[in-house]
Amino acid sequence: MSLDKDIRTAKFRNDNHRAIVNLIFTHNWIMERNKQIFDRGDITPQQYNILRILRGAQAPISTLQIRQRMLDKMSDTSRIVDRLLKKELVSKEVCATDKRLVDVSITPKGLELLESLEQYNEEMDSSLSKLNNSEVKALNQLLDKIRGSE
Repeated sequence: MSLDKDIRTAKFRNDNHRAIVNLIFTHNWIMERNKQIFDRGDITPQQYNILRILRGAQAPISTLQIRQRMLDKMSDTSRIVDRLLKKELVSKEVCATDKRLVDVSITPKGLELLESLEQYNEEMDSSLSKLNNSEVKALNQLLDKIRGSE
């Protein structure tokens, strides 16, 4: 029996257990759909997140600052930045105010990649196409409440 079918059956300890499994399943389903978009740019979701952080920063920031802003706190920020550096999507330089830190900034090539991927925003958003605006708002409120960030 597939996980999709399992979620629809009563094989769980309680509704909380079912909700957790459903959240994990839905996360993986959405990530797999969006992975196809990231594959078009030959980057990972974490790399995409870092590029968006750097674009929003509007000035070079340290890997520590990037890590603080990342969605995926488990990521090895320095390793991911080094992979972006190899692809020439970011640049690194020693911080002018603290020689122990390295400042990272997005390159024109990185900005160009972000712009090309943004044409797929509607495709990413389509993961929630079966929900109306009020349902999406309610979902956001529930997810915020689960994380305790109401």
